Amino acid sequence: MIDKETSDRLCVRQDNAKDAFNRLYEVVQVLRCPDGCPWDREQTPVTMRADLIEEVFEAVDAITQNDSEHAKEELGDVMLNTTMIAYMYEQEGAFAVKDVFNELCDKLIRRHPHVFWQSEGKSQADKPVSNAGEVLSQWDKIKANVEGRGGKCILDEVPDGFPPLLKAYKYQKKAAKKGFDWGTAEGAKAKITEELLEVEEAQKNCNENDSASLAHLEEEAGDLLFAAVNYIRKLGVNPDVALARCNEKFYRRFSYVQKKMEETDQQMIQENLDVMDSYWNEAKKNEK
Repeated sequence: MIDKETSDRLCVRQDNAKDAFNRLYEVVQVLRCPDGCPWDREQTPVTMRADLIEEVFEAVDAITQNDSEHAKEELGDVMLNTTMIAYMYEQEGAFAVKDVFNELCDKLIRRHPHVFWQSEGKSQADKPVSNAGEVLSQWDKIKANVEGRGGKCILDEVPDGFPPLLKAYKYQKKAAKKGFDWGTAEGAKAKITEELLEVEEAQKNCNENDSASLAHLEEEAGDLLFAAVNYIRKLGVNPDVALARCNEKFYRRFSYVQKKMEETDQQMIQENLDVMDSYWNEAKKNEK
């Protein structure tokens, strides 16, 4: 346990963002010190990866639900994880927490020459920007010509560790930046119909004992999913967020169905699908 004076000082809330962050940084230092928390001391950047991902998803969910109080809590958890991981690297001597913030600020200034006069990206600001699309185009030029990130496939910028749905969405967004995109959402929508027909054809010719035909069906199913993601993207919707909301809705409604079936002592079997469907509709109605 740390000394009482330090503990008392850190338990006091701060009134401005700078002091509040310094408080978080010092709390993290204390948690990782010899007199701190055994669990926190045992963690490494590798062991913290899953926690970081989970906290980001929880923050996104709170934002989606328009729950500002919950968002405040979850964004704090994201900041804790990023600060904790950065401090672990500081303890290893790889870099300091201040280096993370300085490098981020340097990058933001470099990529916003339309805002900062001293920006290193000035050479790529060949004309004034008036909308978000022009800003993003200028951003990419700075990445390629000032930061030296050009010359490789643009899809290489998407991390390998992304979940497949998110990776598909990011691939499509990157390709669209290079002009490889449907002109309208209708074109992407027609592709879904085309891919669905190919899935149906592959399914007709699929033999569960034939690995080649199963692989072909799997490939065509993947194409269908990819096409659906593309269409959703063209509608201006993030498919990863949309699916997360759908999953939450399904959980909420299915839980209601299961609860009602148990209360009425009915089995959840195919033969009772009509009953379950009525409870599903009841759950939908209750949400309105």
